[in-house]
Amino acid sequence: MVGKREWAVRARAGGRTGTGLARRRAARRLAAAAMTAALAALGAPSPAGARDAAVSQPRQPAAGQKRFAIPPQPLTDALALFGQQSGWQVSVHGALIDGLATPGVEGLLTPDQALRRLLIGTKLAYSVSGGDTVILRRFAADAARDGAVNLAPVMVEGEPGTGETARGPVQGYVATQSATATKTETPLIRTPQSISVIPRTQMDDQNVKSVAQSLRYSSGVFAEYRGSSNLHDETFIRGFGYAPRMLDGLGYGSGSIGQIDPWLLERVEVLRGPSSMLYGQTNPGGLINLVSKRPSAKAAHEIRVEAGDNGRLEGAFDLGGPATEDGDLLYRVVGLGNRFDLDEDFSQQERVAVAPSLTWKPGDRTELTLLASYHNDPKAGYRNFLPSVGTVSEGSLGYGKLPRGFFISDPDFQRSTREQTSIGHQFEHRLDDRLTLRQNARYTHLESEYDTLSLSALQPDQRTLTRAASADREIVDQITVDNQLESRFATGPLGHTLLAGLDYRRTGTDSFIRRGPAPTIDWRNPAYHVAVGPMAPTSDQHAVASQLGLYLQDQVTLDRWSLLLGARHDRARTRIANRIGADSRRDDGHLSYRAGLMHNFENGLAPYASVSTSFEPELSTGAPGADPFKPTIGRQVELGVKYQPKGGAALFTATLFDIRQRNVVTYDSAIGYNVQIGEVHSRGVELEARGDLTRTVSLIASYSHVDAEVTRTSIATSLGRTPARIPGRQAALWVEYTGDAGALGGVLDGLSAGLGTRYIGESFGNATNTFKVPGVTLLDASLRYELGRLNRRLEGASVQVNASNLTDRFYVASCAGVDSCFFGSGRMVTASLGYRW
Repeated sequence: MVGKREWAVRARAGGRTGTGLARRRAARRLAAAAMTAALAALGAPSPAGARDAAVSQPRQPAAGQKRFAIPPQPLTDALALFGQQSGWQVSVHGALIDGLATPGVEGLLTPDQALRRLLIGTKLAYSVSGGDTVILRRFAADAARDGAVNLAPVMVEGEPGTGETARGPVQGYVATQSATATKTETPLIRTPQSISVIPRTQMDDQNVKSVAQSLRYSSGVFAEYRGSSNLHDETFIRGFGYAPRMLDGLGYGSGSIGQIDPWLLERVEVLRGPSSMLYGQTNPGGLINLVSKRPSAKAAHEIRVEAGDNGRLEGAFDLGGPATEDGDLLYRVVGLGNRFDLDEDFSQQERVAVAPSLTWKPGDRTELTLLASYHNDPKAGYRNFLPSVGTVSEGSLGYGKLPRGFFISDPDFQRSTREQTSIGHQFEHRLDDRLTLRQNARYTHLESEYDTLSLSALQPDQRTLTRAASADREIVDQITVDNQLESRFATGPLGHTLLAGLDYRRTGTDSFIRRGPAPTIDWRNPAYHVAVGPMAPTSDQHAVASQLGLYLQDQVTLDRWSLLLGARHDRARTRIANRIGADSRRDDGHLSYRAGLMHNFENGLAPYASVSTSFEPELSTGAPGADPFKPTIGRQVELGVKYQPKGGAALFTATLFDIRQRNVVTYDSAIGYNVQIGEVHSRGVELEARGDLTRTVSLIASYSHVDAEVTRTSIATSLGRTPARIPGRQAALWVEYTGDAGALGGVLDGLSAGLGTRYIGESFGNATNTFKVPGVTLLDASLRYELGRLNRRLEGASVQVNASNLTDRFYVASCAGVDSCFFGSGRMVTASLGYRW
């Protein structure tokens, strides 16, 4: 409390305690020869001679160091946080700090180092009395003679690997930092926008096999709307489909053809609402940012092998640590290989993926990380379009429903392959004590081939399906660069984190599409190995889409208030060279903005309000030879409240949103082309809770209600209707228990168990809302045991069993029309063995 004469704060040392939750990654299978070669090439220490280490755990503090996380804010509040995080008592005359602000401090430091950085620009000096009592005074020459410290103007930001940072590992289920919403190190409790962070811990506990699966328990997200048709990680957020995906803050892939295996990721982050102010072309529902695993200062190694139903075999490894004795060079190599059968007959998926990375720290102010990845999917999955009669309903002729394994294509014609390569860097250099320069860049090359026989229509006999043959080839080359200059400073009582950026994205896409006739198939008595063709080209084009954006953002703090302001201008160009038709081109410019205001109460409540816009150029066209569509634009108003109890072991979020998107593109089956229908209005409420409630119990709970409506359209039958594939309500709950050595006489020591339930509400099955897809409730479970509790020689080894859709519910995930329905995934059970050292 600030008095007339003196202000003081005393806090106990120690801060937040660890949760004690030791998470184990899902085990996977890898060929022994490949693993041995990888270990030998990296010079990894042998298991017998190395210490136990969790791959995702940060380096422990050196003697006297503590982790500080104090954002820019008034100096009065910052000193209170300093006292809590350091255990020191601070005394100062109230008049000396009234109206002063601090740029904050982040990182692993001694209390003395942290205090120096907090007092930058304040013209205050300090002396230490009794070892843990700090007295602040105005800087003067005689103060230095009395033993006070005159402050050098230095500042430090969060350092990867030294604690939780915006791009680093998370301990437990609750992240406290993220850069996705602001591109700066910002606490979630000070971010006036809805965001969820799915940490590595959760992905391991649930043994997720795709990015879409990692989003199952997140509010407002419908991530598996194609069910077992797992060709891409397509996602609906707040009622808007095909949410763009970022990889380490940069756009990845073209449309939805790029796919990153979740084993290569440290975090998956969902940023809800329009985000064009920072990222340029995005849709108004939100985006998914995938955060790669990257090198750590602590040596850690892990191998996994796994088997499961549907013939699943998988192996994976994760190796990393210092490459030099001084720790200036760090490495990490992550990889996996798998194969398994899909729910549909004749369908398999195979993958090999590897992601090496290297971090070089030539000095205290400079860091360079090189990131590369390679995915090869010789069997990349399958998309099984099915009729609504026989899936949603049984029809009128008594044939019942199609079996889950029905394969509408043909094993002799079906082909699905995908290959992805990317290489990039993340560079950061602190120009001085206030300015930081960053550049993130990546080159990506993707190739995909997809040949299939797909459903055209169900005949009146309700068993004969007409089909069409298609053969798609696509090659994508993409370059993305994001240059950022960040400045942290104070102007009187205001703290500022100012970010200026210039980014560029160029995506070149060569596509070649052929179509042809195919024989019909009787789903009750299917005949395969049939002749197909002839095939004729319907599209052969080279498209180049480029975006150049300039943005400016200021995060302003005053007392407990936080104000976020930002604006961006984009120039987007689209050029389509059509080899069998007319060329087309389009140039667009757009100004995007965002504003948010938040108040952080002392009790942990943080209400906020924000408004933001979106801008997304459309590469697609309508009739052949037509110009590209106008860009879609959106605007959102969001009201919310966050709550984080002291200690940061839980985060609760409640949100109301209202979004309007114009120039929406959809497919019109009556004419066979895409059309721009006008405007979609989506509004709703979202609730989400994440908490490490005790040392042994973690929880995730979510609920969302989305009310979406087509409010403007040239298609009369769609006006006032709800777009297809949008569940009105969703809810989920996951509870994870980790056995305590002291519970029940130690019987549960080393045992962990998780149980989850997911409810996906009913959705409309077509644009005219003539039928609905029923809702469904699904169960998931996990069980893990640390073998080291049985025998010390097995320390670091674990076994784990996971099951999704535990009761094997037979259901339809969604329908986009009467001939575009998808079965949900059946039960999947896996058993894995892992070892860490």
